[in-house]
Amino acid sequence: MSEPILTPRADGLVESAVPVLLPVMAPRLQGELSAAGFGELALWGEGDLGRLRFTPLAGPYVHGPNMLTATGGGIYAAQEAPVLVIRGASYRGFTPARRCASWDRIEHPKTRVAREKGRRRIDLPWASVLIEQRGEDLVIAAGADLAEAERALHFPVETIVAEARNHVAHCDRLPEADPVLRSMVMQGTHAALSSVRRDERGRFDGLAAGLHYSAPARTYYRDGYWTLQLLLEVAPAIVHEEIEMLASGVQPDGEAPSGVIVSGPEQAKAWEELRTTVFGMDWIHTRSNDWWSDHFDSPLFFVLAVSDYERVSGDIEPAERHWPLICAIFERYRGFSEQGLPVKPRHDRDWADNVYRSGFVAYDLGLWVGALDAVARLGERLDPPLGEAAARLARETRVALDPALWQAGGWYADYRAPEGLEEVEPVLEDHLTLDSLTLLRHDAVPEGRALAVLEAVRRRLESRHGDQPFGDWGVMCAFPPYRHRADTRSKSAFAYRYHNGSDWPWLDGMYAEERLRRGLSGWRYPMTRWWETSLANGWMGTVEYFAPPWGRGSLLQGWSSTPAAAALRYRDVVLKGDPDAG
Repeated sequence: MSEPILTPRADGLVESAVPVLLPVMAPRLQGELSAAGFGELALWGEGDLGRLRFTPLAGPYVHGPNMLTATGGGIYAAQEAPVLVIRGASYRGFTPARRCASWDRIEHPKTRVAREKGRRRIDLPWASVLIEQRGEDLVIAAGADLAEAERALHFPVETIVAEARNHVAHCDRLPEADPVLRSMVMQGTHAALSSVRRDERGRFDGLAAGLHYSAPARTYYRDGYWTLQLLLEVAPAIVHEEIEMLASGVQPDGEAPSGVIVSGPEQAKAWEELRTTVFGMDWIHTRSNDWWSDHFDSPLFFVLAVSDYERVSGDIEPAERHWPLICAIFERYRGFSEQGLPVKPRHDRDWADNVYRSGFVAYDLGLWVGALDAVARLGERLDPPLGEAAARLARETRVALDPALWQAGGWYADYRAPEGLEEVEPVLEDHLTLDSLTLLRHDAVPEGRALAVLEAVRRRLESRHGDQPFGDWGVMCAFPPYRHRADTRSKSAFAYRYHNGSDWPWLDGMYAEERLRRGLSGWRYPMTRWWETSLANGWMGTVEYFAPPWGRGSLLQGWSSTPAAAALRYRDVVLKGDPDAG
């Protein structure tokens, strides 16, 4: 086996002998840069900026959150302004973006790189970029307008470097841990904190899902929920702000989209042009601020987010203010119910958005039970009759789960539509999925069943034990691959790809936590194996998903912070080590 490209150090940083992509995501500026001398930059809410070229930096290289150090130089991103510095490098060129996003259909005039007062200025229709060579330091600033870029360019190099180093220190949340665990927690914390985005005035502008999920700029219900698991510990005020933003997308009848669009004016204009002129787009995105309308899981995540925030902070005000929305969500899903459980139509609108799951879906039913418990708990103070109704329905739902989904092999089916459901054809996809652990997370099933499921996950989904051809590389999200091929599309139509068996770190974190909270060994494998695979492949930061035949998804994915969140939540146990770590 070849040596890993990246090696974790005792201080939590990660080193390499060769350049790899460094994902950068500060509250405004973002991109991917390489010490080999190039980088792609973008500005949150506005769009792509262009491709930067500079003289390469000499190795070896040490990588940290939004920072890279090299022999005689480095890359550092500020936190308080959209500006970064590349030390020990000279400017070689900048190619302005021709469109704010790949889907932008508006014709824009060609942008030139102009020389002005010893610097280079790029005025895109949606943003401005300023580049200045200060001796051996190359400073790049951006803004929604020239004024924002000017303010950012005024930052001294020493301030930019100090802010980058302080961010690294802020992300170092488990310094007592071994190098693999410490670096994973540092990068997971970075992913959660860097998902917090700001507009040009410094106001909260949503939690970004990841680097490749920023055009149009949007904040998701599900990604946001899993990202806030770590933010509840380190930045609870942000959770309050995210709840307010997500509330704006919940409709009076309890429906909600996959995400809420928060683009700036030019990007919003380009998106609306696309949404209203391309056939079928306005059917998928029915409102201008909707990203993929009417997702089956989104309203449930809204209820869970409000409940988690109140439970951790003690602040019930958001629950009080949004109680009418919570009531509407409760009634909406109660109206979907048949045979004691909410029925999902045959569409691809929950997290597995490349799969047409229908009927009783284990993942969605786990969220439903969690939402019922949340309504029951909050209702004790806010609406006792509704709280009692939710508690009663939660009990009835728990009773209905086993007859609907339990399989003789020792797990709950992915989804099943029995005979007799309205508008849904009978179907059974009985393979084991990692997302079915929402049933365990919300104590929807008896403990004996939960332990059986965890053992099945261990035997069948952990690639070190599972019957799959690629060796030991992580935890599969589903196995065996979908047998109902007509229920899959796009990336998930291929075995081991995307929802059809890839490793998703957000699911790994949920799995690790379910073992930890029951006092079971075997938690370290799901907590860190994905990170070890990332290091081996040279993927810096928290990846979205991956599988050996297909490669990886986006870098710096916010909800891939769940393994770090689990490690911090159970830090005393984690620091003692896992008896079953091999």
